[in-house]
Amino acid sequence: MSAGPKHGKTMLSRGVDLLSLMILFGIMWGAGYMVPAYRGEAAVLAALGFLLLAGTLLSELVEVVGMPHLSGYLFAGIIAGPHVLHLVEHDSVKRLEPVNTLAIALIALAGGAELRIDALKRSLRSLLFALGLQTFLGIGLMAVVFAIARPAFVAHLPFTGVLGVALLWGVVAITRSPSACLGVLSQTRASGPLARFSLAFVMASDVVVVVMLATAVTLARPLVEPGVALSFSAFSSLGHEILGSVSLGTTLGLVLAAYLKVSGRQLLVVLIALGFGATEVLHYLNYEPLLTFMVAGFVVQNLSKQGDRFIHAIEETGGVVYVVFFASAGAHLNVPLLKDFWPTALLLTGARAAVTIGTARLSSVLAKDEPAVKKYGWGPLISQAGVAIGIASVIAAKFPSFGAGFRDVAIACVALNEMVGPVLFKLALDRAKESQAPAPTLDEASGDDPDAPAQS
Repeated sequence: MSAGPKHGKTMLSRGVDLLSLMILFGIMWGAGYMVPAYRGEAAVLAALGFLLLAGTLLSELVEVVGMPHLSGYLFAGIIAGPHVLHLVEHDSVKRLEPVNTLAIALIALAGGAELRIDALKRSLRSLLFALGLQTFLGIGLMAVVFAIARPAFVAHLPFTGVLGVALLWGVVAITRSPSACLGVLSQTRASGPLARFSLAFVMASDVVVVVMLATAVTLARPLVEPGVALSFSAFSSLGHEILGSVSLGTTLGLVLAAYLKVSGRQLLVVLIALGFGATEVLHYLNYEPLLTFMVAGFVVQNLSKQGDRFIHAIEETGGVVYVVFFASAGAHLNVPLLKDFWPTALLLTGARAAVTIGTARLSSVLAKDEPAVKKYGWGPLISQAGVAIGIASVIAAKFPSFGAGFRDVAIACVALNEMVGPVLFKLALDRAKESQAPAPTLDEASGDDPDAPAQS
């Protein structure tokens, strides 16, 4: 659907946003200057309020140049974080992690609820080609690039060891960002073939990445650690994790659907309880929360008539949570680390973008996709975020001989993809004419423009 006319703010309103942002930064800097030792709950509450307000204001300002709101949230966190202006300290960012837990749960529930069986049937051929090529060809090509680049942290390994690490890097390279995809789709209210394909592919690829990680770790260990025998025991625990997550997700989805049908009251409290409580239980049981919640959302949407109501409730709950989630993600980005590793990170990030775009175009041609998907199907695939860092951390823990360097370079690459990816995805949706006009404000709906000259 064509975007139509924009219902944007006036220049005066943008100026007020900019002035408010400057005042907010000034207040936070002054508080840190006058009370440099404040810690504990006061610091966490101050960081929470600051990231929420700064992220919201900056997202309105970056919209002027066509960037997604998500980029504004990220930039607010980067600028105010412990590595740039030090307005929000590292300890405060760490203590905001429970908000991230809630956000990930809401993102997974919303992602599953957005997947409709009829849409999946229409794009099944596209998904199969895209997942196959992006997974196997993507891992293979990125492994070759990594082996040729041979970063400093694998210089001490023999060639077979480098190949093993390259295989692991290939898995990190095919990891996408469901949070970034959903964030941009939510802002643009996009509708069309590209939006449907993006959502289905990014959510499905998360499941594929979990399987490929276990496979890569199993195959890489004998290459990196000579004398270690090839063992497939990891696949037993992987099967337990996936089947258990799907089973629990199905049960949770049916319970949520029944609750929505019978009552549906205090749904905000239910979603918050699920985000915090259920996530901890799933971690204790060694199940994957992202997959569990995604299946639950899918069940509510496709096995009941409560899907639209469920999505609306998540959007109402997640509005504030998403701002803090992405702003704190920006504050987490280690800017000095990116500065140290930028040559290697730039090479690997550029190669990943080229491989992603090339394989996306090839899979679209083979699947005979619609023109929008053929041309812009690579748009949602550039972004990376917490899932990629989590996978890099798992690899670092399993291979301590090179793990620290592997994780550092991965974080540097994720930082670049996290900043550039959402912008490219929004641009792709705009060019495909699938972005819709934002909902009109109260004044616009009534036909009043507070800044327009009076009519005689």
